[in-house]
Amino acid sequence: MLTKLPGNFLLLFSLVIFFSAGLFAQGCSDAGVCTIHSFKPNGLDSISENHNHFKAGISYGAADYSISVFGTYLEYSRQLNDKFGLDAKLTTLSQSGNDISSFGLSDIFINSNYRISNKATLTLGVKIPLSDANKKEDGRALPMDYQSSLGTFDLVLGFGYNVGRLQLVAALQQPLTQNNNAFFAEDYPINSPLREFQSTNQYQRSGDVLLRASYPIDLGQKFRLTPSLLPIYHLANDKYTNQEGIELEIEGSQGLTLNWNLYLDYDLDEKQALQFNVGAPFIVRDVRPDGLTRSFVASLEYRIRF
Repeated sequence: MLTKLPGNFLLLFSLVIFFSAGLFAQGCSDAGVCTIHSFKPNGLDSISENHNHFKAGISYGAADYSISVFGTYLEYSRQLNDKFGLDAKLTTLSQSGNDISSFGLSDIFINSNYRISNKATLTLGVKIPLSDANKKEDGRALPMDYQSSLGTFDLVLGFGYNVGRLQLVAALQQPLTQNNNAFFAEDYPINSPLREFQSTNQYQRSGDVLLRASYPIDLGQKFRLTPSLLPIYHLANDKYTNQEGIELEIEGSQGLTLNWNLYLDYDLDEKQALQFNVGAPFIVRDVRPDGLTRSFVASLEYRIRF
């Protein structure tokens, strides 16, 4: 049976959500690599007498164009021995706004982790899309902001290192294929809010590199607070093909997004825990055609070791 949460823990989480919701910055863009087990804070400490980890989570985010985004995920990790581990993650996404609602399976992440030492870990994985990113409404393609997946098959590489309690992660997420999105803003009536979206017909998305620095702070025996900085650099301008068949760069889509995250962990018992997470951007890219923009994101995760 789960331990009852103390009232001051729920109060703290509510205050974090309240102040985050008041931020007006835009641009926290995560193509999935930021939430992989080995790239999150405390991801390096997965070796214990319990070799299996199961996680279930939900998230809410405020996106561009008054779109609300709800996500869910299930994740399973298995430590094979002192050096090797595997994890798999299944995600879904629901978007609603401007009288449009969309829901679907997103991606499957499959990753292998190799522990070089007690301080360092290598990760190699793939993101497998469960959608071609070309959902339609009344016969017209929807923009990426309403797609449940980027629709790309991605390579994921990462390296994590601990310096005392400071946890550092560097990672690359590189698309190896592109999606089938066929959205033209011009296909919609002049008074439609979708006329303001970036056209993404034959969309070609560039890769991302990220760094994460996090520092866990113990707050008694059951609580841990972990502030984190997360710069993400989009390596090149994305591209699309216009109605004349000409491939064009989307100017301003290359560049840096700098985000903060705050994690609050609560140990229910020796094997079960809850984690609250809130994040928002400090610095943003000028243009985010992939539909991943979030002014803030809040998530709740339950995990168990066995």
